Amino acid sequence: MLLTAEKLTKKFGDHTAVAQLDLNIKENECVALLGPNGAGKTTTLQMLAGLLTPTSGSIRFSGTKNINRRLIGYLPQYPAFFPWMSAKEYLQFAGRLSEVPKKELQGKIEEMLSFAGLEKAKNKRIGGFSGGMKQRLGLAQAMIHEPKLLILDEPVSALDPSGRRDVLEMMNELKKKMAILFSTHVLHDAEQVCDEIVMLKGGKMKWCGNLIDLRKRQGEDHVLLETKEEIGNWLRTENYVAECSFSSPRAVEFTLRNPESRNRLLSDCIDKGLTITHFSEKGRTLEDAYLELMEQ
Repeated sequence: MLLTAEKLTKKFGDHTAVAQLDLNIKENECVALLGPNGAGKTTTLQMLAGLLTPTSGSIRFSGTKNINRRLIGYLPQYPAFFPWMSAKEYLQFAGRLSEVPKKELQGKIEEMLSFAGLEKAKNKRIGGFSGGMKQRLGLAQAMIHEPKLLILDEPVSALDPSGRRDVLEMMNELKKKMAILFSTHVLHDAEQVCDEIVMLKGGKMKWCGNLIDLRKRQGEDHVLLETKEEIGNWLRTENYVAECSFSSPRAVEFTLRNPESRNRLLSDCIDKGLTITHFSEKGRTLEDAYLELMEQ
């Protein structure tokens, strides 16, 4: 296990920002912290990056109790840049702070500029960069020293669709080389890149696991059924149907209590002499499961 946090807690006076959080991250795994504003995402990331001391709890990184910040890359939600610097100068500055060997630094800078798509802008002042260019430069500085874990706080939330796509594509490439932990409240972005998700609310973990398990958590499938004949009201009395809504006498949308009920449904339709003209299932989205958990 690359990183393990146990009973991680952070208090600010009487306010508990993070409470008893357990978290595990494997090598080359991408984990998303999902939650609304004030859920404790930023505080959690800062503790795991070694920038904030926990009130209680423990963090183990690569099997040791001390966080090795040389093996961690960090991009805050609002990265600070020197507008008078060029992209190349900024990466030189970041590389020296990260103690990249001098003989390797120039090659790393060119590599990062290429990866971030900033080769043509390397000598331009950062003050003239777009939001997407700044975020890509921020990612470049976070990984110039080849960390084992990349921690990103809301890396795409402030970007336009084009900038968001570029950064997500970079993250998909990066997770082949290193573990990534990032926070977001944009559910679609989590679906694009993450392997595991951790859902936070009020500083506490609400759920953790992979996306498929989250969608299946409630054990209900939504079904669309259309027939040549009028269906009738018999579906309303079947115990394997949770709820149903007719859009016409020959078309109904309903919820099965479990996936195994599909065969029973089809058998009942045949027994009642119904000719099925359309049958489809609507898979649960991450947003459906997220909202249900947040409301609990």
